[in-house]
Amino acid sequence: MNDFTLDELTVLVDLCSRAGINADEALAVDLQSRLKNAMAERQELESLDFEDCLSCKL
Repeated sequence: MNDFTLDELTVLVDLCSRAGINADEALAVDLQSRLKNAMAERQELESLDFEDCLSCKL
């Protein structure tokens, strides 16, 4: 699976914002929303400190 890094997702979200996507472009609006969600999830994942949680078993 090819997951985007946080930096890559940030660039993609920024590009979508600068593109000025219209509300009638359903596919583009959906993609922008999915990118924003993926970026938020990646930020949350990268903010976790697994070294401090010895009981975590992923």
